[in-house]
Amino acid sequence: MAQLVKLLDYVSRYEQDLTRYPSQYIRLKRYQWERMKTQWESGADLSEWQQEIKEVEEPQESKWFSPLLRVFGQRKDVEAEQDHDNRVDEKSDEENFGFSPNLIHNPSSLEHLRRLYLEQLFHFQIKWASSTLMDKSRVDSRFFRDSLLRSFAQNLPDNYLLFYYPILLLKKAPVELDIIIVTPVECMCITVLEKEDVAAFSGSGDRFWLKKLGKKETKFLSPLIALNRTEKIISSIFKAQEIDFPIRKYLISRNGYIDHPGSAFDVEIIDRRSYDDWFSVLQKLPVPMKSTQFKAGQAILDLGQTTSISRLFGEDEEQQSEED
Repeated sequence: MAQLVKLLDYVSRYEQDLTRYPSQYIRLKRYQWERMKTQWESGADLSEWQQEIKEVEEPQESKWFSPLLRVFGQRKDVEAEQDHDNRVDEKSDEENFGFSPNLIHNPSSLEHLRRLYLEQLFHFQIKWASSTLMDKSRVDSRFFRDSLLRSFAQNLPDNYLLFYYPILLLKKAPVELDIIIVTPVECMCITVLEKEDVAAFSGSGDRFWLKKLGKKETKFLSPLIALNRTEKIISSIFKAQEIDFPIRKYLISRNGYIDHPGSAFDVEIIDRRSYDDWFSVLQKLPVPMKSTQFKAGQAILDLGQTTSISRLFGEDEEQQSEED
């Protein structure tokens, strides 16, 4: 499952430490899956299955003052205590993963169990991409029903960093980009064309494209405008940070046909005729995460706009967004 690093302008746990959370996410995800699978294979009834691991509470003083102490770092004994607290917190995270799968009925097969697990893990991915220990963002319920987000998050490899329509703050102005996926080998800028099934999209060098559905034709703004803007912004960010990392542009449609041969040298076009093969290749990238990949992802995160509220105001409606 890909790492959902940034979703719109929501506060993200990855903003705190991009090099720590990817490996922690992978480790904890595997731990919970093996635990659940072992119980299922032993014949345990997993209906309404809940974890029975006690969480380790972080001391209130650490929650309030550890950021300041990290900044000034004047006392070695305090730093040592912080290191110990961090290890305790990480161990607690590794044990309970921060979420408790709740299976309302017992899975009939291992594949069924896997699907149920991935479904609940998807909700947890969104939680990690919209909250931290001290802050949280209000999640639009449409993201829980977004089939493309779900497909990317559940089916792409763990070593992919997913930015789903991130909002960056550029020259004090918020700018929403299209989808960005930072893989170990490249930064993918993706614009999606998805309207009615089997619609045909055709364009040229003009600002407007044509959508054909049966006998009906409709003009719409060229999707290459948004795609080129996303690529240009990411390129300027990498250049400013002296990050040498390939950037490629993709125009994709899972359910339609795209005809724009003039852009083949610059944009890779993926439509319903080639989407499954293209996606299958993405799923099989064996390359581990790279330091340049982290630098590229962090450079984008550093410019991300964040809109959130403090958890100090209470955990009101914690699950409301998922129930809407």
